[in-house]
Amino acid sequence: MSIGVIGAGKWGSALAFAMSEKSEVVINSRTPRAIPNFVSLEEALDTEYLIITVPAQQVAGWLKSNFKFTGQKILVASKGIEASSGKFLNEIYEEYVPHTHIAFLSGPSFATEVMNSLPTALVINSQNEFLAQEFSKLFPSFIKTYTSNDVIGAEISGAYKNVIAIAAGICEGLELGNNAAAALISRGLVEMERFGAKYGAKKDTFLGLSGAGDLFLTASSVMSRNFRVGKGIAKNLSQEEILEELGEVAEGIGTAYALQEIAKKENLYLPIAKEVHAMLEGKSPQASLKDLLSKEM
Repeated sequence: MSIGVIGAGKWGSALAFAMSEKSEVVINSRTPRAIPNFVSLEEALDTEYLIITVPAQQVAGWLKSNFKFTGQKILVASKGIEASSGKFLNEIYEEYVPHTHIAFLSGPSFATEVMNSLPTALVINSQNEFLAQEFSKLFPSFIKTYTSNDVIGAEISGAYKNVIAIAAGICEGLELGNNAAAALISRGLVEMERFGAKYGAKKDTFLGLSGAGDLFLTASSVMSRNFRVGKGIAKNLSQEEILEELGEVAEGIGTAYALQEIAKKENLYLPIAKEVHAMLEGKSPQASLKDLLSKEM
């Protein structure tokens, strides 16, 4: 099989490495890289299977400028909600790719551990069950895959957990303790599920790998970029300082802004996401903590 990976960051490189166990893999990114099997965008797009790791906030622009659908089978491996429009990734991609040819990857997965061939379990979500099964067979022996048709549930889980991870990083940075961390993560899961219910997501998705699994991973380790963003906020660093120190994209930031706009538009109660957005805008973590601990009506 021929697989083209779009995006040569840590996650794209990890997936390229993993998929090369069974298939011929080429990789491309916006910035040329001196890495094995790096090819032009045209060559990458000409493969039968495409894995796209373009960050959520850049997807619409990338598709408009670079992509032409020629029957490729596509696996979207990025997570987030577009801040400028509030669109989920499946809504952005549907303008360019029929739903029969696209799937979305979800589940707990640090790139570093995938690069080290450590055991991992992921979910391939698609409205086309046969396509999900096709992609499942391409994954290496150390990654166990499950399939699901709950695309929106997987999307919301993958995006929302990054926002909760920022909150968890703040909790860690303020040294609030394990009790507070456990409460935050479990209430974050409830908040994710409540948000997903509005869009018809399945509750089971939030209790499985895509939801609880990915949330627990991302919200409990400094290997998580979004967790490190939270630790930066706890130090009262600005967004600019945090991102400069991070040196990578943190999808939770854009998603926090998207959730804030959706919450205002739809009159939704998203207390943790609301406070994360407020802290990204400069509210002190101590003030947000006080508001989160105040009694709910």
